[in-house]
Amino acid sequence: QVQLVESGGGLVQAGGSLRLSCAASGSIFSINAINNMGWYRQSPGKQRELVATITRGGRTNYPDSLKGRFTISRDNTKNTVYLQMNSLKPEDTAVYYCNAATGPFTYWGQGTQVTVSS
Repeated sequence: QVQLVESGGGLVQAGGSLRLSCAASGSIFSINAINNMGWYRQSPGKQRELVATITRGGRTNYPDSLKGRFTISRDNTKNTVYLQMNSLKPEDTAVYYCNAATGPFTYWGQGTQVTVSS
């Protein structure tokens, strides 16, 4: 089992920045089994969508719509993944969820609210 705890969400004005963190915890076996980690988001009435993913080796993936504004990073020594969000827009308002994959299993955090005011 892996537990994921997100932090760093909040209210920010358009054009501002936020940095989300997600710390993974669990047994040493489970933590060492984590390969991909990522961030997804969900707005009211919309499906959950990909924000960014990163492999254990640091390879990143973003949807084209978010490239250049969002940056995912990872500290394997702290079992933590980060999401730096710059030039935020009101349409970035959503609950942001952390995700970790260990092969056959996928884990989700409880989510952190990001609200961007215009």
